[in-house]
Amino acid sequence: MDKETTLIKIGLKIRKLRQERNLSITELSDKIEIEYNNLIRIEKGRTNFTVGTLLKVCKALNVRLIDIVNVD
Repeated sequence: MDKETTLIKIGLKIRKLRQERNLSITELSDKIEIEYNNLIRIEKGRTNFTVGTLLKVCKALNVRLIDIVNVD
């Protein structure tokens, strides 16, 4: 699997988890202290985010890192 496909799949998982928790993009971006537009890019797989950002997302969504990055 290539980098772009992996980023898209991770982004889709984040979006799904966010929606399952009834959080808007604005609410999640505020919780993880990143700009709204950056979260949109993450969910669409258009940016290569840092591990630190990913850990903040996990904490805000109350999931383990493996739950987001396991994209097989």
